[in-house]
Amino acid sequence: MSYQVLARKYRPRRFQELVGQDVVARALTHALEQNRLHHAYLFTGTRGVGKTTIARILARCLNCETGITANPCGVCSTCRDIDEGRFVDLIEVDAASRTKVEDTRELLENVQYAPTSGRYKVYLIDEVHMLSGHSFNALLKTLEEPPPHVKFILATTDPQKLPITILSRCLQFALKPMTPERIVQHLQTVLPAENVGFDEAALWLLARAAQGSMRDALSLTDQAVAFGHGRLGETDVRSLLGSIDRDLVFRVLEAVQAKDVAALMQLVAGMAEQSIDFSGAVSEVISVLHRLAVAQAVPDAIDNAEGDRDRLLQLAQQLSPEDVQLFYQMALHGRRDLPLAVDARAGFEMTLLRMMLFRPLVTTDVINHAAGVNATEKKLVAPAPQVAAPQAPVLQAPVLQAPVAEPTPEPAIEPMLEPAAVELAPEPTPAPVPAAFVQSTSEWTPVSWAEWVDASGLTGGALNLARHALMQVGAQGQWQLCLSPKHQMLAAGQALTQLQTQFQAQYPQHRFDLVMQEPNGETPASRRQRLRAERLAQAESAVMADPVVKAVMTTFNAQIVPDSLVMND
Repeated sequence: MSYQVLARKYRPRRFQELVGQDVVARALTHALEQNRLHHAYLFTGTRGVGKTTIARILARCLNCETGITANPCGVCSTCRDIDEGRFVDLIEVDAASRTKVEDTRELLENVQYAPTSGRYKVYLIDEVHMLSGHSFNALLKTLEEPPPHVKFILATTDPQKLPITILSRCLQFALKPMTPERIVQHLQTVLPAENVGFDEAALWLLARAAQGSMRDALSLTDQAVAFGHGRLGETDVRSLLGSIDRDLVFRVLEAVQAKDVAALMQLVAGMAEQSIDFSGAVSEVISVLHRLAVAQAVPDAIDNAEGDRDRLLQLAQQLSPEDVQLFYQMALHGRRDLPLAVDARAGFEMTLLRMMLFRPLVTTDVINHAAGVNATEKKLVAPAPQVAAPQAPVLQAPVLQAPVAEPTPEPAIEPMLEPAAVELAPEPTPAPVPAAFVQSTSEWTPVSWAEWVDASGLTGGALNLARHALMQVGAQGQWQLCLSPKHQMLAAGQALTQLQTQFQAQYPQHRFDLVMQEPNGETPASRRQRLRAERLAQAESAVMADPVVKAVMTTFNAQIVPDSLVMND
């Protein structure tokens, strides 16, 4: 007997044998058990996930000689004929080769006739999205109201190309791609039945190379078994698939982490001598960086299926989470830009050099660098004189600067000078709130509340709530935080709780109640807005009175654009 490939030999023949499509199998099983059968089914999904297999199982369930059942016997003549592809009432159509409307009309001419030997006449149209627009139109009426003895099963890898009129007439099932874990589990069942030895790491390589297709995984397994002379070894499978050794990826990342350019270039040269696909090498680097990020977030989620758990956790401790995320992003961009490089090796090298050279300095490096700079400055620069008071903020007029000329003793027209600095009164900075700030007074004032808010250390929503509210003393002497009803959303979430916690930490003997009413005073937010407006008006007046600004406006017939002054808070 001739050899039968694994993809055909282990094709499921019952819903219980399906791998990775539990939802679809459960829905169809219940429909068959309750005899709630639709007249048209549509199965969608990528290649090799079981669309045609499920259609054939459904045809067996409908025509089994034991009756309509979710568990066909598999031994009657109908079941055997369907398995061998010679059942007359199962009409399989390849839509990719029969796209014309004449083919569809010829197919539908026999719909009205009763089945020859089965219970139902089943039309299985594969790759249905390849039909032409006229073919879809010819199919519409029959698909909507077929004879009671006809069932339509459509399968496609691209449901987006189907007209909405076709989709609305079918019961649609979306089949999921196979995960690598699911493929490995299935291969671990198939290979012992075939008396084939294997390395678990080789199965993971095949599972990732299949990219979600169980049929591709079995086909690659057939090829790998032949290549390895009856055994699946990791080295043979890597050589067959052109995959990079995972140990080499770790060595590359360790060289990047150590900033060892010489070792990195030596590793890349060795990869080039082995004729490794650098596009696949970038993908392997991305895969390892993803596992590193998971290992840093949830170490227990990393299994040892690929035999690299210990080394992965060790490297995860050496790299910071920020570096891992940065390397991952650079690797993604490197894979995208690889076709634009002079050659794949150059693109791979540049990706790794970016990781190494653009990596931010760690904290110790920054401190040492700053210490060295400060020491140099102390030697070269004389110490600045002590300043009695902090300098007032300086605001320069936003006007065009004229060239600076050396002052001359001769009386002449003053040349255009740089705008003089306009000294303004600094915005009052809040003083630290003493510990007994409020205990010693009988009431809160808008100024004292604003000073407490600025010195409280609040952040986020709690700070926003405090700035738009006002602390007052009620009639009974209790403290009340008055908040305008229009700002009541500021008290939602954890903002009020955080404000109360910060307040109680400073005043453990006091508490306040939140009252939704208009504050009878100036809130910190409105106070800040008023002070800012006053400073802006003062700045505008100072700029307009500046002699240099006046000279520029007179010489160039210039004007100051309204609202062009910007105040820094």
